[in-house]
Order: sequence, then C-alpha cells, then structure tokens
Amino acid sequence: MRVPHVVEGAIEVDAVSAPPPADGAAAHGVRTRSQHQRRKRIVQAAAALASRGGVEAMQMRTVAERAGVALGTLYRYFPSKMDLVVAVVGEEIDLLESSIERRPPGAPTAAGRAVDVLMRATRGLMREPELADALIRSLIMAEVDTPFGDRMAGLLLRVAADGLPVEQASEEQYALAGSLASVWVHELLEMLRNRRTYDQIQRRIEFAAGRLLVDF
Repeated sequence: MRVPHVVEGAIEVDAVSAPPPADGAAAHGVRTRSQHQRRKRIVQAAAALASRGGVEAMQMRTVAERAGVALGTLYRYFPSKMDLVVAVVGEEIDLLESSIERRPPGAPTAAGRAVDVLMRATRGLMREPELADALIRSLIMAEVDTPFGDRMAGLLLRVAADGLPVEQASEEQYALAGSLASVWVHELLEMLRNRRTYDQIQRRIEFAAGRLLVDF
C-alpha cells in the first residue's frame, strides 16, 4: 500500500507504508533464547576451566574470553565467582534430573531408589574429579545461600516417595531426605580425598538410606 509522498531534505520520495512491527512476544522469545544460550555458554566455559584447574582457574576474565563474551556481559549474568559456581552446580543437577526422567530408578524400595540416584550422581561427578572437588568444596565454604542441598533433598524426596512434590512432604520427610543428601556429600568428599572407594561409598549410602528412609 502506497501513501502520499513526503519530503526528506531536498529529495522528494514516495513513502511506502511500513511493515507491521514484529510481534512483541516473538521478539522477546528470540531475545530470551539468545540470552539463555549465552548464559549456557558461560557456564560451560566455567565448568571446563574448573575441571582442569579447580575454582582457582575460574577467573572471571578467563571465563569471559573462553565463552566469547565481554567481561561486563559476564558480570551482568554472574556478579561474582560464587554465583558462577552455583550455576555450574545447577547445570550438573539439571543433567542428573534429565537422566532420572529418561531412566527412572526401578528399585522397589524408597531407599533403593534414593541410592540409585546418589550413585548415579557420584558417577557423573567423578568423570571430572577436579570439577567435583572444586564445586563441593566451594559450596561448603560458601558464605551465600546455594540451592545445592535443597535441590538434592527435593530430588531424593521425589524418587523415594514416588513423585511426592516437596511442598506436600512433611517436615520430617524433608529433613530425612536432606540428611541423606548431606551424608552423600560427606562421602563424596572422602572419595575425592582418596579415603573411600566407590564400593565403600555405595555401602555407606545404602546403610544410611536404609535407616533414614525406612518409613517412606
């Protein structure tokens, strides 16, 4: 559709009606996907560095360079190194949850299902022992709240109690699941210090789960 001509400077031109503006929701969706991809790239870069040199290797400038983003962009997503550590841990838990969705634990008991999840998490983390050590130590030493314990407790609740949502769990159930997650973190650290073998960790986790989740 053509509209009356307008004058731009000294040149008279025929104006053509502008196309309708891009759909706001669609534009927002594209922007959100781009931001998500950039964030994921940063987290993957940080994990790659930590897997080779621990948290000390996760220098913010180095992470930004490896991820291909400006340092200011990195700080907009992650204001501190600890925020970055938390994000890397979150990514590991996301992978664990995806694994569980694809292949749910098949044990007939609550304790058996919880052990399946924790040993699956152990195998996943021990593929990159330096990364596991860096992440676990950083979370223990963290002076900020991290979602690690809560997410692991919630995950154990769901698998142990056949899909029970965290908000419907009793205080006792949540505390018991959290206690089992804490036992696992301790045993994992012992393994990273070469004080436990994988088989020893599994037996200890089985003992703890059998006692803590007996009434689930």
